[in-house]
Amino acid sequence: MKKELENLRWRPRWVSHLGCVGGCLDYLGMDVSDAWLYGATGHAFIINIHDVVCPSGPTAWNTKKFRERGKNVGYESRGLCGSRNDSDFEAKRKLIWEETKLALDNGLPTYGWELDVPEYYVICGYDDVGYYYSGPGADDGAGPKPWQELGDTDIGMLEMYSLMASKAADDRTTVREALAFALAFAEGPAEWVFPKYKAGLAAFDNWIAALEGGTADSLGAAYNAQVWHECREFAVKFLEEAKERLGEPAAVFDKAIATYGVVAEGLKKVAELFPFFEREEGHVKEADRCAQAAAALRAARAAEEKGLAALAKIRGGL
Repeated sequence: MKKELENLRWRPRWVSHLGCVGGCLDYLGMDVSDAWLYGATGHAFIINIHDVVCPSGPTAWNTKKFRERGKNVGYESRGLCGSRNDSDFEAKRKLIWEETKLALDNGLPTYGWELDVPEYYVICGYDDVGYYYSGPGADDGAGPKPWQELGDTDIGMLEMYSLMASKAADDRTTVREALAFALAFAEGPAEWVFPKYKAGLAAFDNWIAALEGGTADSLGAAYNAQVWHECREFAVKFLEEAKERLGEPAAVFDKAIATYGVVAEGLKKVAELFPFFEREEGHVKEADRCAQAAAALRAARAAEEKGLAALAKIRGGL
């Protein structure tokens, strides 16, 4: 027997976590733009870079506070997590299977980690074998993924979240709390940022050092550039939408919009120097290519510093 939530698919995005959330919101009939979703959760403004620019940077951080910001957007998530190192790993895997089936039976869209590659996937159905899913490499759906195999990877993590609509916060609260989270994350607190990773301005320093020191991971150089460029593009769009919604004086937001536009442009240059789909292992060993990318990152970092100051000013006025 197969159970499926018809038309539940992810929104194809580099930030697969938000691509899945967006797809779930679409299924629930909620009209939430990518700009508002990325910005209101704070994700548009964060950056997380490993010492060697590992491709894990975009997903290897404590996302609890980010997920909580979804309440302001108008949704709540209920999640179950585990690790292959847990003594009760098998019990957690079975519980996730049972809870996911129950959520789908009740019409609640669900998404989880690493149904295929190390990214997030919408769970759009199940049968007696396992999960049917939509996500990176499976836009139109795939499966079944045997439920007993969830978490049997090098990473070995279990994550599954179901979403339900709730009352959204007012726009002023949403913007204020999103910016507060973004500014706090940029400080790189240990509760959110893991060892060997850096957030905020220090993340740019990590990235530059790895490129100039010849230690940058090839896949990570391309993937991080795409993810964080996407975020900064939506940062600009979120600030534009927030400015319109709140009716604030233009000057309050215009500085932030301009500076994050410069950050986005710098990261776009890095993405062009390390193209994801035309990636070659040797790209990160080419001195001139790395020097150009480092220069673009320095320009982006300088703008990011001004942008964070502008965000602090906006938050202070809210």
